[in-house]
Amino acid sequence: MVDAGTRADSAGGHKAQSRVRTAAQPALGFDDLAGTQTGQTLDGRFRIVRKVGEGGMAYVYQAHDLVVDRAVAVKVLSPRLMNDATSAARLRREAQLASGLDHPNVCPILAFGESAGGLRYLVMPYLEGETLNAWELREGAAGIEFGVSLLTQMCLGLHYAHSLHILHRDLKPENVMLVPDEGEPDNLRAVIMDFGLAKELQAGTEVRKLTSTGIVPGTPEFMSPEQIRGMPLDARSDIFSLAVLAFELFTGELPFPGDTAQDVMRARLSGQPRAMHTFRSGVPQGIEAVVAKALTRDPAGRYPTMETFAEALAPFGAADALSIGPRH
Repeated sequence: MVDAGTRADSAGGHKAQSRVRTAAQPALGFDDLAGTQTGQTLDGRFRIVRKVGEGGMAYVYQAHDLVVDRAVAVKVLSPRLMNDATSAARLRREAQLASGLDHPNVCPILAFGESAGGLRYLVMPYLEGETLNAWELREGAAGIEFGVSLLTQMCLGLHYAHSLHILHRDLKPENVMLVPDEGEPDNLRAVIMDFGLAKELQAGTEVRKLTSTGIVPGTPEFMSPEQIRGMPLDARSDIFSLAVLAFELFTGELPFPGDTAQDVMRARLSGQPRAMHTFRSGVPQGIEAVVAKALTRDPAGRYPTMETFAEALAPFGAADALSIGPRH
């Protein structure tokens, strides 16, 4: 149960039920096998218990690792991500890189495999809790201190990953888990999911698909302008995406309006973000300024690192919220 103090007061916060989202598309030609793995055992090791999620790129299952006797999450990937040997080898390398992540605010990848039936999958720790997206839809806009706590934790995990030259590239509330942890404010710890898988996605390919089919895999609402354009990315792209997440966390709305993926991307490339106080009168001006800076279209105008982003947020959180060093 989330403490009432984590929610915005009634004057400023509201339920985020009207948010705009680009719907995840079904994995075409993929449902018959990948979507019906409950009861199966992959590679004689991972016994699938139940399906816990699905989207345009993968199905996610709770499973039991028979070798080490523990619960794990298995993400069975769409063939659209793995349509040639080069893509498969690249994703395997990214999964191996992400397997070295060791931070309480990052979910590592434990294994990457291919079943006898040709299904490629990622194995991650199984986390009890809920996604930030689910929390927002139930609770509405977050209280300031609680929101800053979550954002600071995300900055810590991302700063650690960036120090290892790993970008996320797909930050959004659906990729953040809130897990019970008595050592964190409000007893919730933010854990960033899907490192490795997100690096495989290339914005240039996504934009070409949008142009030709009107469909963008995933949710383009959180992409940085340079990611949409298919340009080289660095930490500042993740900073932009986290700022979009922060805007929604505090207001229940997205900074760039649009009814379609095309509208959202167009607004990202040529428009200005909406003002936070338009949706929540009680949001501190300082918080609005911090988020606005991180949403600057030109990466040079943003915070250069997750560390400096966290430092800018720190005055609005609990006194002991910021600790950039490793936490194990």
